[in-house]
Amino acid sequence: MGEILRGRAFKLGDNINTDYIIAGKYTKTLDYAFLAEHLLEDVDPTIAKRIKRGDFLVAGKNFGCGSSREQAAIAIKYAGISAVLAKSFARIFFRNAINLGLPALVCDTDLVDEGDELELDIETLSLKNLSKSIPIPVVPLNKIMVNILREGGLVPYLKKHGDYVF
Repeated sequence: MGEILRGRAFKLGDNINTDYIIAGKYTKTLDYAFLAEHLLEDVDPTIAKRIKRGDFLVAGKNFGCGSSREQAAIAIKYAGISAVLAKSFARIFFRNAINLGLPALVCDTDLVDEGDELELDIETLSLKNLSKSIPIPVVPLNKIMVNILREGGLVPYLKKHGDYVF
């Protein structure tokens, strides 16, 4: 973690549910590259092919609502998305993302347009819209979430630190 993440914004709306993120018909596999190929295809059939490693998903309110399927966060991570930015997240998606080492950050996404270049210092949670030359304040994560992200997810965190999480 500790590095500076840069990429383009792919802008989505409100209430992007887990079925939109990865349709249920694709969830019966452990092939994460396959999941990534079908990311958001019911919202935009071309998005998975246009995403480059390091890009950002930027959404409105209630991102990740719907089922508790972990494959939604997995598909996003394996598509190469560096972070998901939204006005708010469904609670279970938010925890799944953090547990998988995928930053899920709450901020004012009205400050970002489709295609804007963004820069995120995950260590300090400093987010900038480089296209508009403006900082975007991010709601801070608690210490344990930052530590889990720093280690790449909950499993790597527990392997390194045992069952001590605070």
